[in-house]
Amino acid sequence: MNDLTIVIPAYNEEQALSSFLPELLEYCRKNGCQLIIVNDGSKDGSRELLDRYAEPALFNPIHHKVNRGYGGTIKTGINAAKTSLVITIDADGQHRLEDVTALYEVLKKNDADMVIGNRKKYKESFYRKTGKALIHFIAGLLMPIAIHDLNSGMKIYVTSLVRQYLHLCPDNMALSDIITLIFINQRHLVLEHPITVVPRKTGTSTISIKTAFDTVLEIIHVVTMFDPMRLFFPPALFFLLFSALWGLPILLRGDGVSVGTLLLFVTGLIFFFLGLLAEQLALIRKNLNLSVPKHPPEDN
Repeated sequence: MNDLTIVIPAYNEEQALSSFLPELLEYCRKNGCQLIIVNDGSKDGSRELLDRYAEPALFNPIHHKVNRGYGGTIKTGINAAKTSLVITIDADGQHRLEDVTALYEVLKKNDADMVIGNRKKYKESFYRKTGKALIHFIAGLLMPIAIHDLNSGMKIYVTSLVRQYLHLCPDNMALSDIITLIFINQRHLVLEHPITVVPRKTGTSTISIKTAFDTVLEIIHVVTMFDPMRLFFPPALFFLLFSALWGLPILLRGDGVSVGTLLLFVTGLIFFFLGLLAEQLALIRKNLNLSVPKHPPEDN
C-alpha cells in the first residue's frame, strides 16, 4: 500500500489521538503507507502530541495557525500528499483500520475513482439522521445519485482527480457531500463499501442540523454550476403550464387573455431564459475552474 496516504483532519482531538495514533503509525509501518494529520488550529495539546510522534519518512504533521474548518483541513492534507491514492478518515478513532485496507482493495479491484465507506448499520442520533436524510433528499431531487452515505468521513480517492475539484468545495463540513456529488456529476466511478464505525470514546461531535442546512445550500450552489437547468426548468414549466390552465378557459369563453395569465406566462419565460443564460455562464465558469486548480498554501 505504498501508493496510499492516510489524511486525518484534527481539531481538539488530543485525547482521541493519544490512544489512536500509536496503532495508526504501526499500521502505516506494516503496510508501507504514508500518514498526514492536519491540526486545524487546535486549542488543546494536539500540536505537541503530533510533533512528539513525528517521523520524517512516515509521518509529518501539518499545523494550521488558525482554524480553517473541516473542508479546509482536508484540502491541506490532500494537497500535501505525494502518493497516487489518498484516503480520509476521522481523528476521533471511530474508523477501523481494517476498513482502510478494505476500501483500498475495492478501489484497486474495480479501478474506481472514489470508494465511500458506507455506515449504513451505524446507529446515529436523531439530529444526524434527520440532517443526513434532508441532504440526501435534496441532492436526489437535483441530480441522480445511487450513493447512500454521501457525507461519510471515510473516502478513498485517486489523488490527481480529487485535486482537480477541491477548489470547488467549501471549507466547512459540506465538503464530504459536495466532493461526492462533483465526482458523480463528472461521471467518475464512485462506489460504496460497508464499514464498521465504533462509538466515540472521547470528545463530542460538532455536526448539527445547521451543518445539514449549510450542506443543502452548497449542493444548490454546485448544481447551479454544473447543471443550472435542473433548478430553473421545473419552475419555468410550472408557471407556463399554470398559465395555460388558468388562461384557456377564459380565452375559450371569449374574454381574451387575463392579466393573471400573462403574468404567469411571462414569469415562466423569465425562469426559462434565466436557465439558458445560467447554462452558458456555468459552462464558461466550469471550464475555467476545472482547468486551473488552486492549491491553498499550507501553514507550518
